[in-house]
Amino acid sequence: MKAALLTNEFPPEIYGGAGIHIQYLSKELRELCQIEARCFGPQNDQEENLNAIGFSEKLKDTPVSDIRSKKILKPLDINLQWAASLKDVDVIHCHTWYSHFGGVLASRLLKCPLILTTHSLEPHRPWKSEALGDGGYDMSCWIERSAYETADGVIAVSEGMKRDVIELYGIPEDRVQVIYNGIDPDFYKPTFDTAVLEKWGINPSRPFVLFVGRITRQKGISQLIQAIPQIEKEAQVVLCAGAPDTQELADECKNLIHEIQQTRDGVIWIQEMMPHSELRILYSHATVFATPSLYEPFGIINLEAMSCGTPVVGSAVGGIPEIIIDGETGFLVPLKAKSSINFDPVNPKEFQTQFANKLNLILSNPALAQKMGIVSRQRAIDVFSWKSIAKQTFDFYSKCIERYKNEGKRK
Repeated sequence: MKAALLTNEFPPEIYGGAGIHIQYLSKELRELCQIEARCFGPQNDQEENLNAIGFSEKLKDTPVSDIRSKKILKPLDINLQWAASLKDVDVIHCHTWYSHFGGVLASRLLKCPLILTTHSLEPHRPWKSEALGDGGYDMSCWIERSAYETADGVIAVSEGMKRDVIELYGIPEDRVQVIYNGIDPDFYKPTFDTAVLEKWGINPSRPFVLFVGRITRQKGISQLIQAIPQIEKEAQVVLCAGAPDTQELADECKNLIHEIQQTRDGVIWIQEMMPHSELRILYSHATVFATPSLYEPFGIINLEAMSCGTPVVGSAVGGIPEIIIDGETGFLVPLKAKSSINFDPVNPKEFQTQFANKLNLILSNPALAQKMGIVSRQRAIDVFSWKSIAKQTFDFYSKCIERYKNEGKRK
């Protein structure tokens, strides 16, 4: 079997959860089938059972009326090149809306099934209009909807995402399969080095709360920052947060953090992209990991922290309750959203207080933190292995290929 993986991110150009998913999935899938990967970037890698080619936009110097339109036109440009470059594949597997246009085209040209992995859904991310513009956001929603209405199979990264994709796009339930994101427990394992903490300005002798994520509305970073005054004074709060969606959002976070830093020490903001060899050390030393997401289809960073033996406090949204076992591997914090498309908390101060209280339960009880950390790592090993996830994905490929052959020409 030869499978085409279409994706914005591919190693070494990784910046988000979908990219991490692709990185480890492709590594294990190549043991089961041949992989033709197409991505955005300079890649040109030929290895055993893996051919990864990166593309850049051809129309980059074409003037546009709104610079934000480039964020839509660039993927379409590259997707056309992908479709032209592929041949002799048995199945096409797309990751995020950035790849959907190319996937639909290639599946038609090559007469093979199209599979989409649901990492997120555009209608649930209305704040994307800040980065894409209203017209651009309408386009990303249209591209995504068109792809789902065409797809022969859908992989949802959580049960919550399965419900959402069926509800939003009317996908028949028998065409949607839940296959979780995974973790490499041999890499993400308890790893300690106080010199790395000191390099980033973290005091090894003080407990700390760790946040890792892009500066985007969905990650809830502003909610965590505003909760900091209620977090135990002895604790440090380390925010590994960069790649802002917009300059306005970056400025908003900068102002909130600066204001907090005037009232207490130990609030550390790391804006650089940290290598994962160092990030796992921060995970391991952290007393507790914080995921205050407003929208989170799965949340692979929770697995990274848990695999490093660290308990997690997370919002009870999306796929997070399928990762965190409340009271055993950390705590879940209820979040009542304003609506099905506006995920801001109805009562932000109440959410912030509840979140801080759960963090404090772990910060104030080292024995509980240690116990939860042990259970967290074991859960990561038992449930979320990439080998198992790759095998489930390969089996779903086979199922979709067989159904495509039996049903004849696609509608």
